[in-house]
Amino acid sequence: MEGLAQRAALLRESLGKSQAATDAVVSILGSFDSRLSALDAAMRPIQLRTHAVRTAHENIDRTLRSADVILTQFDRTREAEREIQKGPNENLQGFLDAVDRLRSIERFFSSNRSYSSSDRVLGHVNGLLSKALVKMEGEFQNQLTQRSKPMEPDRLFDCLPSTLRPSAESRSEGGKHPPGGPQSDNHETAEAAVYKPPALIEPKFVPLLAKLAQQLVQAGCQQQCAEIYSEARASALESSLKNLGVEKLSKDEVQKMPWEILESKIGNWIHFMRIAVKLLFAGERQLCDQVFECSQSLRDKCFSAITKNSLATLLSFGEAIAMSKRSPEKLFVLLDMYEIMCELQTEIDTIFVGEPCSQMRDSALSLTKCLAQTAQKTFSDFEEAVEKDATKNIHTDGTVHPLTSYVINYVKFLFDYQSTLKQLFQEFKREDGSGSELASVTMSIMQALQNNLDAKAKQYKDPALMHIFLMNNIHYIVKSVRRSEAKDLLGDDWIQRHRRIVQQNANQYRRVAWSKVLQCLSGQGLTSSGGSGQVGSEGGNSSGASRTAVKERFRSFNMQFEEIYQKQCGWSVPDSELRESLRLAVAEILLPAYRSFQKRFGPLIENSKAPGKYVKHTPEQLELFLGNLFEGKQERP
Repeated sequence: MEGLAQRAALLRESLGKSQAATDAVVSILGSFDSRLSALDAAMRPIQLRTHAVRTAHENIDRTLRSADVILTQFDRTREAEREIQKGPNENLQGFLDAVDRLRSIERFFSSNRSYSSSDRVLGHVNGLLSKALVKMEGEFQNQLTQRSKPMEPDRLFDCLPSTLRPSAESRSEGGKHPPGGPQSDNHETAEAAVYKPPALIEPKFVPLLAKLAQQLVQAGCQQQCAEIYSEARASALESSLKNLGVEKLSKDEVQKMPWEILESKIGNWIHFMRIAVKLLFAGERQLCDQVFECSQSLRDKCFSAITKNSLATLLSFGEAIAMSKRSPEKLFVLLDMYEIMCELQTEIDTIFVGEPCSQMRDSALSLTKCLAQTAQKTFSDFEEAVEKDATKNIHTDGTVHPLTSYVINYVKFLFDYQSTLKQLFQEFKREDGSGSELASVTMSIMQALQNNLDAKAKQYKDPALMHIFLMNNIHYIVKSVRRSEAKDLLGDDWIQRHRRIVQQNANQYRRVAWSKVLQCLSGQGLTSSGGSGQVGSEGGNSSGASRTAVKERFRSFNMQFEEIYQKQCGWSVPDSELRESLRLAVAEILLPAYRSFQKRFGPLIENSKAPGKYVKHTPEQLELFLGNLFEGKQERP
């Protein structure tokens, strides 16, 4: 306990000394803080002066930098002004760059109106921009006038697929139309062919025109820009079509033209439409899109203004044809025109896009429908005309009537347009896709022809020649159908039914023409009841026959045969196989009867006076005579 008490006493003594030290330190620190406060009070004015100096320097630097920026803008303005004063002729790209710099300067001072010189500089810059705008308009017009040249026909022809290009001979003779032949001959090729629209302006100049257009549009001169561009390009397009051969004809002029001239012009029109849409109009659309890349509305507006008159000229000719008086020979050119309009319709819808072109799209579609309606009505007219054809000029030889060959050729041509006709019938919802409507139309035309032939046959006074006429014409129809695509459409039943009609008329001819001759070779009525005319048993099976009656029969046979021979040599069976089969059919009934009659009754004449007067021909001679029938030449036995 005593040890602990001592330690406690020492601890109290140490703590006492520490408190004294602490108090001493606190006293010293208090004295130091007082001195620091005095020093801080002395330094505060110096710090304030330093801060003011620093702020002044910063303001000076900021002012110098602003001045440098303004001076730079002044320098840029002077540089741009020099380019504007020189104009765009020497350096168009430099001129356009200068306009861009002026626009940048204008934006700078407009956003920094606090500068005392801003308003003055803005006025100067805007004045330069106004001058530049006038010069840009002039340069835009100048560039378009220089670069917008009409396309020569040869350049356009080179852009066509090879199958549609005129031959070198045709070009040298000034020909402007494609190789000859129906439009449908090239239909499949035309659809799959690749067309290469020509460069209407040299490609290296197009970007500059686009920049000029962009500057004019940015300056709010859309209207002036569109007018300048449309006028230059429309003039070049119309000149290109004129060089190609496109004429501006009124509907009245078209409808008064002779058919021979009009038919040629229709063929050219089909070619012109293809070139116009696939090359010229497509090229104009492409150029519009490039020059007015900055404005979709201007593209469509300008393209519409450029192509409006040219398209109207082309469509007007087609409308005049569609509205002209219908006639059978126009059907095929109507189908050609309808075919090309259908072929081009998708491209027209694609090229003439946008609201400004809507009326032009509608006009093209309207022409397509009008051509379809006229073609459909011409079909009906043709069928009616065939049945009511009242021509009296039947051939005296019973050959194939011109109406028959005309109608058959007409039907053959129809089958060159099968795909077009299906599309045409679908236009009027008359086609189910199987070709049934075309078959129905063809059968109706054939039936109308047959009805007309039946009526024409009645004009022949000789019944035998009437059957020859019907046989020739129906045979021509059947043979033509069998050799054409109509065979599959009309079917075997139709062909077999009409072949039977041919055979029926051949049989009727043989019966009507030769029945009287065959009666002369009959043994009936040749026997008598006695007298000097009787022949004994040496006459064989001619026993009891009257020599006088036999002579009369031979005389009658000779007279009738010679009459028939002379007449029917002038008749015509133009088909060699049919002619030979008809001769053979006659020989099959005539020669056996003549041989039998001559063998049976000839001996009665041999011993009489001048037997050759009665038995004038041998069977072999008759056979030779029959070989001259139906050649269309007058002969005497």
